[in-house]
Amino acid sequence: MKPQYKRWYDHDPVLLEVIELLRNYQEELKAQAEIFLAKIEEKVSKETIDKFYSMVKPIKGNRWYDKDPVISKTVELLRVVPPETQKAAAENFIKTLEAIGITPELPNVKK
Repeated sequence: MKPQYKRWYDHDPVLLEVIELLRNYQEELKAQAEIFLAKIEEKVSKETIDKFYSMVKPIKGNRWYDKDPVISKTVELLRVVPPETQKAAAENFIKTLEAIGITPELPNVKK
């Protein structure tokens, strides 16, 4: 029996770390989120991403990531891709952050 997770990203510690980084460092990481979105757009097209986002974005936008469209699109794309794609994207995100010198310690994330 699979364990039940409260949130969709709790199953993978690296994915959890990326989400927590995005939550805690939204302004600092916005440029990295834009790069991530650009890479996805290269594979599926900006129109596809925009169409997808218009279908999934909430009407009221009460979640922490709904306040910024770049962060929101990034989180929503991570949410819907297959787990192996989530893991690869999260690992690449962490590597990119480390390459530019961002390695914050988050209390909620176990490494």
